[in-house]
Amino acid sequence: MDIDLLSLAILLVLGFIASFLNAIVGGGGLISLPAFMAVGLSPSTAIATNKLANTISNGTSMLTFLRAGKVDFKKIGQIIPFIFIGSLIGAYTVHLVSPTILKPLMIVMLVLVTTYTVFKKDWGQQPEERILTATKKITFIGAFVVIGFYDGFFGPGTGSFFIFILLMMGNDFLQAAGNAKAFNFTSNLAALIMFLLLGEVNFLYGLPVGFVMIFGAILGSKFALKRGTKMMRIIFIIMTCTLILKNAWDYFIQ
Repeated sequence: MDIDLLSLAILLVLGFIASFLNAIVGGGGLISLPAFMAVGLSPSTAIATNKLANTISNGTSMLTFLRAGKVDFKKIGQIIPFIFIGSLIGAYTVHLVSPTILKPLMIVMLVLVTTYTVFKKDWGQQPEERILTATKKITFIGAFVVIGFYDGFFGPGTGSFFIFILLMMGNDFLQAAGNAKAFNFTSNLAALIMFLLLGEVNFLYGLPVGFVMIFGAILGSKFALKRGTKMMRIIFIIMTCTLILKNAWDYFIQ
């Protein structure tokens, strides 16, 4: 398809905003995915192109958090392959089933995540050393596989889900955000590989937006590191509430 310069300009602005927010607490897909669909891309191509831009964005965020010591590959390294496989399967499934079928479940899960975070006010303010039993480890890995699948299949809200599970494992908000970026980069990369094999990626839109997202990701990551866990918790709640309202509106009203 030919590239429309006005559409590209709008995508660049929205991509920057999406990457800034995504670098802090996730949820950037709430902005970037609908933007790609609005310029006329099919749902599968929009998801694929969004994965290209977000792979660049999340890779940038991950490196920023890594330099600040907020990504612990020793603790999360064994989980990454499971997320990669889950996302590969999810990306392939987009060709078989419409991703919109997951919207009701996503809305319910976001409500539960937000409610828990609101009422547990001291949650994620300090890191906690937790000894995980074999059963808990298997449960957490299963949750990460499911989130990885969801990211490959659809995407919006993935970063928030990753952060929530990492908080349950004892991370504080900053550490959870940093580790979530490594997970998000992994799931984005896996989905991107599958979409490239399937020929679904639109490079004319994806690469310029991805380039602009680098700057949004850097600024967002630095903002998160500077503001600390209390501000992260507030923004996390705001973003999950926004995700709930936006997706509920799309599902029940439109």
